Amino acid sequence: MKSTLFISALLATTLSFASCNNSNAKPLEKTNPEKPKPSENNKIQVALLLDTSNSMDGLIDQAKSRLWNIVNTLTTLKYSGKTPDIEIALYEYGNDGLTQQSNYIRQVTPLTTDLDLISEKLFALRTNGGNEYCGAVIQDATKKLQWEKANDNMKLIYIAGNEAFNQGGINYKEAISDAMKNDIYVNTIFCGSSLEGINTFWKDGADYGKGKYFNIDSNQSIQYVSTPYDDQISNCNVRINNTYIGYGSKGISKKMNQEAQDKNAQGVSSANYAERAISKSKTVYKNESWDLVDKVKQDPKAITKIKKEELPAELQNKSEAEVEKIVAQKTKEREAIQKEIGELGKKRQQYIDTETKKTKSQDDLGKAINTSIVALAKAKGYTVEK
Repeated sequence: MKSTLFISALLATTLSFASCNNSNAKPLEKTNPEKPKPSENNKIQVALLLDTSNSMDGLIDQAKSRLWNIVNTLTTLKYSGKTPDIEIALYEYGNDGLTQQSNYIRQVTPLTTDLDLISEKLFALRTNGGNEYCGAVIQDATKKLQWEKANDNMKLIYIAGNEAFNQGGINYKEAISDAMKNDIYVNTIFCGSSLEGINTFWKDGADYGKGKYFNIDSNQSIQYVSTPYDDQISNCNVRINNTYIGYGSKGISKKMNQEAQDKNAQGVSSANYAERAISKSKTVYKNESWDLVDKVKQDPKAITKIKKEELPAELQNKSEAEVEKIVAQKTKEREAIQKEIGELGKKRQQYIDTETKKTKSQDDLGKAINTSIVALAKAKGYTVEK
């Protein structure tokens, strides 16, 4: 029945004033506005606004199938030679299970670095109904997500669907104008023919939001390229899971969820499972909130701060020195596996690139997002490294 969206937003300016403390000093005068300084930790923020009305099962399936591929595309981007942090938010809209008062919109997750959480919530989405209000969901994502302000951050909204883009009481041009004031680019993906998407204002939305317009067949099954490296990468994934040490109140449940999202990816396809394993080899896949190895990377003194009862049972009778030694061993082991996955991942991608040149395939959700991410990133001064 309807459509999906994906999102991002930011912008701020600073104003400095010259002053002097002389009693005869002139009144304070405004200087020219300064440009925002580059942020210390550059971010790429992507909001995915997904239509979960009745006819969008195929679209949700494509999102599940392409999540880790999209993450891996994001990890190829560099800004001033550094890898940005990646945050993803998830919205659903157009679902009759949501309230009319909310315009049938729900923020499923805020902008977060917790990629397993995004996967968990994405696989839990169910279609129902409904009424798809593109302007309303763009406005909600623009105003309620915590977008970074500095201009060197890249902020993107993606919205996909198959009903008219101008439905609902909130004008999509006004909503997109608010996004653009915050330097958020709005990209649209219409599920149907290109001409129909143009006639129902999807292209106009992308043009207005300085983003990209795509049309896809949301009912098309994702076509994967099986490679000679998939099994090796999958084996690495099993080994890397053994390097995670859960701690604190989230330790056990988050480690279980990590394995659950492995199974979700594997249930889609062996290629998708390999893509997830590749994501886990990147710095953007970080779990310092529950994994002791990542926590110590963030804070080298973390072990001295964690209470004994917050450690897993097998470490509670160990001294701090013993725990530090175990964490160091797991860190070294993980880094070696990540390096191995990285090398296999490059060979895998080269194989895929060679095979895909032999056939011309239609855009799906992931290809549409990946293509626009790279184009918009280059326009903002990012480089792409394979």
